[in-house]
Amino acid sequence: MADRGHPEFPLDPRYPDTPGVTRAVGTVVIADYGVLDPDDARRWGYGWDPATAEASRPKGRRMTDAEYADWPGCSAEASRRLVRGIDLTGDWLYAAGRMVEVNRAVKRDPRLRVAWDTWSRCMAAEGFTRYPDPAAAYGDRSWHRGSDGNTRHTERERATAVADVACKHRHRTPELWHAVRAEKQAADISRHRDRYAAALRALRTYRTNIDEALQGPGRRPA
Repeated sequence: MADRGHPEFPLDPRYPDTPGVTRAVGTVVIADYGVLDPDDARRWGYGWDPATAEASRPKGRRMTDAEYADWPGCSAEASRRLVRGIDLTGDWLYAAGRMVEVNRAVKRDPRLRVAWDTWSRCMAAEGFTRYPDPAAAYGDRSWHRGSDGNTRHTERERATAVADVACKHRHRTPELWHAVRAEKQAADISRHRDRYAAALRALRTYRTNIDEALQGPGRRPA
């Protein structure tokens, strides 16, 4: 950005407050095991403390319109620098692609299907919807998630989340789920050891590129 005439560009900028400017919408990664902490469930249901999202927002000043016009190009240049020397399609994305396949195998595992059914019956016994699995409870549209992914924390939502956590703890659902996943992951790594090793080298290259960029911000590599 300095090379493009913006020497005072902030490290953590906010978007300009200009009509028509598209803002990034935060997304929420649904935890595989859903809500696990009873206190969080009691207070926030399947959402979270709004102050948490506020704390994660950019702290720098807003970009000017001129800075915003140059920002996408600089962002793309920075991304290219960080992945220098990495086979993006073959190595960098390999582990993520395998994780999709591993997760499918995990969900088909009969031990996990039994664990989910036990959890589901427990939820029904507590007077709540008999969801097929914890992810379905987490993603219930009744919680009316907003554009930021947070919920409304209604009494019904919070009560459902509390029962969800209690049933998981009672029947050790997360522990079994984790064990099945670890088993499937270990087997997949054993079958594709060379490819995973290449993916690990790509990750180490990425970290080296980050270290180099941090040592000389704004300078292009030779």
